[in-house]
Amino acid sequence: MKKYILGICAFICTSALAQEVVVMSPDTHLKVNIVVKNGSPFYSVNYKNKLILKESQLGFVANVGDFSQNISYVGQHSSSIDKIYKQDRIKCSQMHYRANKLTVTLENALQQKYNVVFCVSNNNIAFRYEIPRYAETGSIVLEKEVTGFNFPISTTTFLCPQSDAMVGWKRTKPSYEEEYKTDIPVGICSQYGHGYTFPCLFRVGDDGWVLISETGVDGNYCGSHLSDAKEGGLYTIAFPMDEENNGNGTVAPAFALPGSTPWRTITIGETLKPIVETTVIWDVLEPLYETEHDYQMGRGTWSWILWQDGSINYDDQVSYVNLAAAMGYEYVLIDNWWDTRIGHERMESLIDYAQNKGVDVFLWYSSSGYWNDIEQGPINLMDNPIARKHEMKWLQEQGVKGIKVDFFGGDKQETIRLYEAILSDADDYGLMVIFHGCTVPRGWERMYPNYVGSEAVLASENLVFNQHFCDEEAFNACLHPFIRNAVGCMEFGGTFLNKRLNRGNNGGTTRKTTDVFQLATAVLFQNPIQNYALAPNNLTDSPQVCLDFMRQVPTTWNETRFIDGYPGKYVVIARRHNDKWYIVGINAQKKALNLQLNLPMLLKGDNVIYYKDNEKMQPVKEAFVVENPESINIVIHPGGGVILVK
Repeated sequence: MKKYILGICAFICTSALAQEVVVMSPDTHLKVNIVVKNGSPFYSVNYKNKLILKESQLGFVANVGDFSQNISYVGQHSSSIDKIYKQDRIKCSQMHYRANKLTVTLENALQQKYNVVFCVSNNNIAFRYEIPRYAETGSIVLEKEVTGFNFPISTTTFLCPQSDAMVGWKRTKPSYEEEYKTDIPVGICSQYGHGYTFPCLFRVGDDGWVLISETGVDGNYCGSHLSDAKEGGLYTIAFPMDEENNGNGTVAPAFALPGSTPWRTITIGETLKPIVETTVIWDVLEPLYETEHDYQMGRGTWSWILWQDGSINYDDQVSYVNLAAAMGYEYVLIDNWWDTRIGHERMESLIDYAQNKGVDVFLWYSSSGYWNDIEQGPINLMDNPIARKHEMKWLQEQGVKGIKVDFFGGDKQETIRLYEAILSDADDYGLMVIFHGCTVPRGWERMYPNYVGSEAVLASENLVFNQHFCDEEAFNACLHPFIRNAVGCMEFGGTFLNKRLNRGNNGGTTRKTTDVFQLATAVLFQNPIQNYALAPNNLTDSPQVCLDFMRQVPTTWNETRFIDGYPGKYVVIARRHNDKWYIVGINAQKKALNLQLNLPMLLKGDNVIYYKDNEKMQPVKEAFVVENPESINIVIHPGGGVILVK
């Protein structure tokens, strides 16, 4: 056996039938082995000498050839990455990305070469396929990927099933709004038999946690997900279903050559800290275009979440503009039906009124098109490039700052192209974009300067629609920092202060969580534009301590740290805005939670403001002086929360 040391990697030739390449993280704890065995490429992952992923196949099948079998090793190239960049709309504002990069060149039976590129940083792996042009062949269709993630049988899962297509409200699914199943053994078939949506969280026995997702998806590819497990703990990349987008568009992505697939990402840690704090989704990307606009993040009100469709009229929107002004918020979001119930002409007057109050406007649009049965307007504007630009020109002339576009049709490449087209055109007119009823973002905060959030989660509207979701609110909230919100902005639209989730605060579903729990989610859920579920009545019927907190809570963060927690049970995280720390915790369990926290962002002698639930589950605000930051005791009641501000 011969072993060649090549800087950060080692190439080992064991026989004519197997070649092995190794790339490690800068701290050497994370190791990826790439091997060609019996004509097929595989990789495996070890973290601190513990097996995290067993041999998992690499490759794909395309219209121009099979790149998954009869493969030969050609060569490799290694290098290092050391990059500092700033990003103002994610969990941190300044990142320092250091990774070891390995490019492995392989060749199929037709002597068509391709690269598998691995970037391995501390706790994170990103990999993708890079495909050159083949003589006169200038394009490629990927018919399937065999890319796998092969977990040990001891693994348990925390996954959201991919829904059926063309079902649900006006045939608008899939929209990443199914319910998670937690602590489930690998190998259990998903609820609908279509696999699982990204991101996907796994616990490998006592050896570590793994979060799998993808990033860098633009109009050159489809959005993918994980298949149901095959052969025990083996999950593979799955493309969208034929039925998505009303059957329009291909399932198989296609792009020009040379080209590349999106990055698949794997985050690994002994604890959940690397999962919550990961930035790999953005680390491996660069912006796709520059902007000439200065987009301002901030907070907003929106009537629809509690007052529903009936509130889309001039007078009710004035009430919500006034609420935003009273709270010192930057925005008001005016939801569906405004085009017919207020109209473009009168909307101009409403926008003027809001701006005179110091409040800017976001307006709702349907994505429209031929893939659902939505009738809420405005429709048939965002999917048509000519109509879209005409509408955006009007929005720019009125000083509208952003749009919320709803009801997309799935993850096909055709749909991803629509997301990208909306974002690109919107930037031309100085508009920020929120997506709703949509796919999970895949690095879009880094790629598109005017992108400010996506729903892609079982969000606040479900609390209004069904008591079951109120009953499960704390459980779901204790999942998001570890899974959905770990990989991208999450436009949840929450923080209710109404006890009853209707217009009069006297009917509808009943909130089971405390006010401090609700305040904590304003920090726990990360999105740079936060449209809270406050209502005008809260100015007089909610505790002043809550209103004061909601007037000063920020929406952008310089730093995020995991403190403690377990998915679906409880979570404590800390976020820093400039020089102020917000440490928040919530509890989904049926018993009070007594925690002794190590909070290194606090110092002995610091003055801390402490929000908590009293014995009557009412919010109280206290102050204390830190004696020992390594041992701070807190109690979180069932369905309750705590907040420490320094």
